[in-house]
Amino acid sequence: MVVALRYVWPLLLCSPCLLIQIPEELMEPPVITEQSPRRLVVFPTDDISLKCEASGKPEVQFRWTRDGVHFKPKEELGVTVYQSPHSGSFTITGNNSNFAQRFQGIYRCFASNKLGTAMSHEIRLMAEGAPKWPKETVKPVEVEEGESVVLPCNPPPSAEPLRIYWMNSKILHIKQDERVTMGQNGNLYFANVLTSDNHSDYICHAHFPGTRTIIQKEPIDLRVKATNSMIDRKPRLLFPTNSSSHLVALQGQPLVLECIAEGFPTPTIKWLRPSGPMPADRVTYQNHNKTLQLLKVGEEDDGEYRCLAENSLGSARHAYYVTVEAAPYWLHKPQSHLYGPGETARLDCQVQGRPQPEVTWRINGIPVEELAKDQKYRIQRGALILSNVQPSDTMVTQCEARNRHGLLLANAYIYVVQLPAKILTADNQTYMAVQGSTAYLLCKAFGAPVPSVQWLDEDGTTVLQDERFFPYANGTLGIRDLQANDTGRYFCLAANDQNNVTIVANLKVKDATQITQGPRSAIEKKGSRVTFTCQASFDPSLQPSITWRGDGRDLQELGDSDKYFIEDGRLVIHSLDYSDQGNYSCVASTELDVVESRAQLLVVGKPGLTSLGSPGPVPRLVLSDLHLLTQSQVRVSWSPAEDHNAPIEKYDIEFEDKEMAPEKWYSLGKVPGNQTSTTLKLSPYVHYTFRVTAINKYGPGEPSPVSETVVTPEAAPEKNPMDVKGEGNETTNMVITWKPLRWMDWNAPQVQYRVQWRPQGTRGPWQEQIVSDPFLVVSNTSTFVPYEIKVQAVNSQGKGPEPQVTIGYSGEDYPQAIPELEGIEILNSSAVLVKWRPVDLAQVKGHLRGYNVTYWREGSQRKHSKRHIHKDHVVVPANTTSVILSGLRPYSSYHLEVQAFNGRGSGPTSEFTFSTPEGVPGHPEALHLECQSNTSLLLRWQPPLSHNGVLTGYVLSYHPLDEGGKGQLSFNLRDPELRTHNLTDLSPHLRYRFQLQATTKEGPGEAIVREGGTMALSGISDFGNISATAGENYSVVSWVPKEGQCNFRFHILFKALGEEKGGASLSPQYVSYNQSSYTQWDLQPDTDYEIHLFKERMFRHQMAVKTNGTGRVRLPPAGFATEGWFIGFVSAIILLLLVLLILCFIKRSKGGKYSVKDKEDTQVDSEARPMKDETFGEYSDNEEKAFGSSQPSLNGDIKPLGSDDSLADYGGSVDVQFNEDGSFIGQYSGKKEKEAAGGNDSSGATSPINPAVALE
Repeated sequence: MVVALRYVWPLLLCSPCLLIQIPEELMEPPVITEQSPRRLVVFPTDDISLKCEASGKPEVQFRWTRDGVHFKPKEELGVTVYQSPHSGSFTITGNNSNFAQRFQGIYRCFASNKLGTAMSHEIRLMAEGAPKWPKETVKPVEVEEGESVVLPCNPPPSAEPLRIYWMNSKILHIKQDERVTMGQNGNLYFANVLTSDNHSDYICHAHFPGTRTIIQKEPIDLRVKATNSMIDRKPRLLFPTNSSSHLVALQGQPLVLECIAEGFPTPTIKWLRPSGPMPADRVTYQNHNKTLQLLKVGEEDDGEYRCLAENSLGSARHAYYVTVEAAPYWLHKPQSHLYGPGETARLDCQVQGRPQPEVTWRINGIPVEELAKDQKYRIQRGALILSNVQPSDTMVTQCEARNRHGLLLANAYIYVVQLPAKILTADNQTYMAVQGSTAYLLCKAFGAPVPSVQWLDEDGTTVLQDERFFPYANGTLGIRDLQANDTGRYFCLAANDQNNVTIVANLKVKDATQITQGPRSAIEKKGSRVTFTCQASFDPSLQPSITWRGDGRDLQELGDSDKYFIEDGRLVIHSLDYSDQGNYSCVASTELDVVESRAQLLVVGKPGLTSLGSPGPVPRLVLSDLHLLTQSQVRVSWSPAEDHNAPIEKYDIEFEDKEMAPEKWYSLGKVPGNQTSTTLKLSPYVHYTFRVTAINKYGPGEPSPVSETVVTPEAAPEKNPMDVKGEGNETTNMVITWKPLRWMDWNAPQVQYRVQWRPQGTRGPWQEQIVSDPFLVVSNTSTFVPYEIKVQAVNSQGKGPEPQVTIGYSGEDYPQAIPELEGIEILNSSAVLVKWRPVDLAQVKGHLRGYNVTYWREGSQRKHSKRHIHKDHVVVPANTTSVILSGLRPYSSYHLEVQAFNGRGSGPTSEFTFSTPEGVPGHPEALHLECQSNTSLLLRWQPPLSHNGVLTGYVLSYHPLDEGGKGQLSFNLRDPELRTHNLTDLSPHLRYRFQLQATTKEGPGEAIVREGGTMALSGISDFGNISATAGENYSVVSWVPKEGQCNFRFHILFKALGEEKGGASLSPQYVSYNQSSYTQWDLQPDTDYEIHLFKERMFRHQMAVKTNGTGRVRLPPAGFATEGWFIGFVSAIILLLLVLLILCFIKRSKGGKYSVKDKEDTQVDSEARPMKDETFGEYSDNEEKAFGSSQPSLNGDIKPLGSDDSLADYGGSVDVQFNEDGSFIGQYSGKKEKEAAGGNDSSGATSPINPAVALE
């Protein structure tokens, strides 16, 4: 029960805001509430202020010590002291700037009342004067170009950290890089000096933040002597100067290691940890890798750290041996407690540190060593123990732990009181909680001795029998995994040796809130919108609420902003940006519980880019170590790009040469995504402009800004051309070609090629020629002779490496070799194997590339085809002398040709003919079933298209499909010319499957299959869904054959219905039922017809239809005036007179005469335009287009129209128009011969009823 008071007493004394009623007669031991920091630095313009505040009852009294001696501020001379009432704090104000010097020391505050004394920690007061740089004479520093130098700073010491800056007299910072850098000690280090470092105003500035003062050192004059030969040297460490050093790092503090090296070329620094990997999440490299900073040092960081300085001549190294130690820290801090008489008090004080701290105890500020030996306390394993405590044992204790890195202090009191039991929690409180959660019923009891607390149900039995019920030391009852039947009243009983008290707690259990549909994570493109939805269920008696949170912040619609839209459990975020990505939560809550469902939003992509989530641009690109350009090297550094939620996998480094290939970028290579610098190997004589692009899984981002342009020096070629070949394009030459060097491999402004050649196998001299183009033609060679060839790149700086020898050949000639056929092996009816002997390579006159095999079918073995011959080709490799020809037609004659070919062409042909044997035929082309009766069917078929031999007949098989039918019947039809077969004795109620195969001597071929039954099975012939449509001179009758209805043939008869009785009929047509439609032509326009359907003289169906059009022309009894010849004759005369009148009018208006000679020259040949009686006015389309396509005058540009000046030859309709100058445009029209003849199946001659020409 002591444990319960450990929680109650701090609340009683330190938290009056908790509305706990403390008895007035109860006193409080002193407790330090505020004190100055352990280290206090005072500057000349500052007052000295020391704080010490404490609480307690009765009122606390304060006293101070300095360096262990009693100190009274008000008794000090020459200063003014301000003492706060009811406080130990004071302020000292001096009358000069150095007054604080005499108050330096270690201070401590003691706060006391009747119950004991509390003590503050040690406060170290330090006084610092105005900073001044020691007077010194700064001599010029002289150094030769390329050597190293260190410019010292040596600022005045300070209790606070300084900030050091190196600047010039123009207040501009000295630029620092891998070569020039400032160390942690403030010195400026030069790994090697350049003439550009020659300045007389290197000034070290020291900033003192405490005094807000900046002081500067005297300027240093650095004089650099120029030299023509800078000597390369390997690295040497400028700091630290020895090979190893030992450091102590404090646990939890940062560790800084530094290595600065000199050398030429400038060394680079690398850091290694031989004892294990670097903790990448806590290590940063600064100052161009010269400084390693390790954050939050732990014991695991003990060990060796090694820096390595490297350049092309060697390396230097330094080993740091780091030991991690720690200031004291608490494992168990002593706590104040309230005890009753007779109890045992125990205060635990457990600390840890490296080295192990020393622990001491004080009682009321006095070390226990100085107390009388008869005290009842004892110290055991770091704990202070008092047995059988009484009110007189009330005290304040101090536990203090110290090692060389710091000191810890804790005040804790033992307060012994005797009070009756009292429950501080209000009676009859109601608690509400939801099912499945944990409820806490409070019962804060107070008393001395500490009262026992017991919880009972309504029956007076303890509730702890249920394992879901558990008590807390402060009297609270917890009930986990709440159920609906836990609702009820619970009683808390508190008792000690003086009395007992009881309160009632009421518990109501509600339904838990549940999210039935939560938001789902999404990946959306920047600029789009996203919608999250959320649905939840609540207890009906509680007030529900659904809110949205983004990364822990409550989201609300922001006034007029359209960013967020929240309604009915929906959250819509518009115009997504990268700042919108994160975790979004739907929070469903009541006053009793809160449930949350979370979704993650990732925003990827950028407007204007097709790739999603590609990185951002590399923001900065810098070139360094430009002196390495003489070695065709340069160092490129860049700032990391934004990864846009997809880690950067690599960086692509590209370059552009604005002189040779402007606006074209080439990749120099890729580096890992965690690397931000690299040294590049460059090609000579290239104008390099660099850029860097970040790449992640979505693709490349935007490139960085371009760098400055650097140029590498010229050099001899390092490569020779590739793909050297020698081939002739004529029989007496050889063309040597190669792939020219890329401009970036020229290594100079221009490049040429040294070409050498000689016949293979000779030891004679090489012939050579230097050319600029990537080819050379060697003339006057023999046909197909091998040559040794070499091609070497040369420029103004020299030659490339020794080239390799390539074998080339002079030109080829057409082959003279004829393949000799060994024979043709028949594999089957559609494949043969053709073999021939290898040709003599000497007769090939070149490289044998292979054989061309050409073959074609000449026809069946019975007759040769006269149609177009299709030839098939097969190309056979040179090392093969046989080929299988497949896909041949059986029973056919073939012609075969074989030719050898080389690079120039094909040689003579070797010819052969062969025949394929018979095969099985293809399937018959058609098989129709026609119903004859209830027990018979007529089968009709067409022979197969591919006989593949000599047909010997057919095989007919059939069997019933229905259960209980007969077995399959099969018989041969020996007549190959047979096209029909009548089957009888069929079952009228069964459906059959029929199979027909054509046969040759090789056997039956592929079958054609049909299914059907007799007339009894299909029932009465049905013309359901029959309809008729009509045009002007035709009608289409359509019907849908009934499923399962067998085919039959019937007649269709069209009968015209006119004014005369009976009308006129067309001849009946024989139609098949399965064809589904029939078209009847030669009908009269605008006429009614009856359609009759007959089968075997039995009427089956009747319907009516009417044709379109304007109807037939009704004429009086025939006379000569209605004859066609008479009407045509009259029309011709009228047209001739009209044309004569027009010509006379034209001649009169022109005022001239036609030349007889011109008229004879342009006379129209009457035989070229024959005029048929039945096509009066006929003309061709070509004539109409040729004449009507232009509008010439009659001024000699158009032919006369004939001796009789008639236009009848040009058409049956004339439309004459006159131009202003008297010329005319003639446009003619007439029907084509087919139309003039009366259309399809017309009676022929032109008649008034069916006129061929209409005059408009």
